[in-house]
Amino acid sequence: MRKLACKILIVDDEEDILLAGRLLLKQHFTTVVTTSDPYAIPALLQEHQFDVVLLDMNYSKGATSSKEGLHWLKQILQLVPSVKVILMTAYGDIELAVRALKEGATDFVLKPWQNEKLVSILKTACEQGTQKGQRTAEASEKNDTAYHYADFIGVSPAMQRVYQTIDKVAGTDANVLILGENGTGKEVAARALHRKSKRADHAFENVDLGAISATLFESELFGHAKGAFTDAKEDRMGRIEAANGGTLFLDEIGNLSLALQAKLLTVLQNRQVVRLGTNKPRPVDIRLICATNMPLYDMVREGTFRQDLLYRINTVEIYLPPLRERREDIKLLAQHFLKVYGRKYNREGVKLAPETIRRLTEYHWPGNIRELDHAMERAVILCDKDELQEEDFYFAPGGNTQKAATTGITDSDYTLEALEKMMVQKALVKHAGNITHAAKELGITRTALYRRIEKHGL
Repeated sequence: MRKLACKILIVDDEEDILLAGRLLLKQHFTTVVTTSDPYAIPALLQEHQFDVVLLDMNYSKGATSSKEGLHWLKQILQLVPSVKVILMTAYGDIELAVRALKEGATDFVLKPWQNEKLVSILKTACEQGTQKGQRTAEASEKNDTAYHYADFIGVSPAMQRVYQTIDKVAGTDANVLILGENGTGKEVAARALHRKSKRADHAFENVDLGAISATLFESELFGHAKGAFTDAKEDRMGRIEAANGGTLFLDEIGNLSLALQAKLLTVLQNRQVVRLGTNKPRPVDIRLICATNMPLYDMVREGTFRQDLLYRINTVEIYLPPLRERREDIKLLAQHFLKVYGRKYNREGVKLAPETIRRLTEYHWPGNIRELDHAMERAVILCDKDELQEEDFYFAPGGNTQKAATTGITDSDYTLEALEKMMVQKALVKHAGNITHAAKELGITRTALYRRIEKHGL
């Protein structure tokens, strides 16, 4: 039997699974490597140029949530974006499968697997990887300023400023605070910073602080020792330690309580963590990137966010503009998503009608790029024709014209009061709630701006 030239990594905490997978797959593929330790993945990816990773979803004893698998899926794709990841689990869940595929997995198989089906899936993944590599090589020869980074698309002046800032700060270890509305691409910016940094070959650890409960905060970020609490059945490394040598991205940092802010500040100041249940400090070497859509400067003034923590995390600030402030990029983004979902759903011949492009450009996109992404996917799936029309999209009320989208007011509202409110709102949004910057742009004092905010109930 001729073996397919393909390198496969199997990651599973059960030795029986690793043995069975190795015995089966080495008959069909040139290279099969196995490991029971997911924390060995970064080193193995650097040592070998794997085409496919067969990844288990759960590693802790009794775990069935599959959060660990989703975490390592992100890590693998961050380190080697071209690798194909096949997820496997003994717990079938359609919702989980859909989420995994959306986050970049190539396919999803259940254990115990059917030998023929598993081999077939892996062969397909290997072939797709080869084709993708060829396309990537061709694309790298093109000089397209619209695709400044792999995931950043835009030619607008606002995005050019973002690119320039990332270029300047990425090579340093300066802490970065990314501000912007939901859906503007804060995680994409963080990953771009990591990829262009000297830590690019190490882990990018993404922690959504808004999704971690206060009771699990210390265990999740700092780790714990066996027996530290009821369910602590084994030693566990925290997310900060997992980022050692690489980048730690703390998303939604504005959601932390004051008590948790104090604990995080201590770790950032000392550059060491102490796992729950121990008194042994462990040094960590990380580059810190934080993000939020909340007005941290106002929160400092109100006493809900620590000023010393803000100083610690914002050596450099990057503001990501909402989509309504970069309309030149909407057509580019829509066409990009159309290509992505055209390939995914075998609708590569579908195009955007000229009137549809105009409508997309005029719409105010309250959900920003994330909303546009979802809108394009839905339209591609449901469209019966070869050209997407306006009726293939849902446009929320109030976004019918560029004027309404930009200002939020109509001709009948052009009173002095309405115009003043609109200008204050626009300045606050542009500067992500930063009172000092907004007041400077408006040409008034901070005190005067506070009076207008109170006056208009903003």
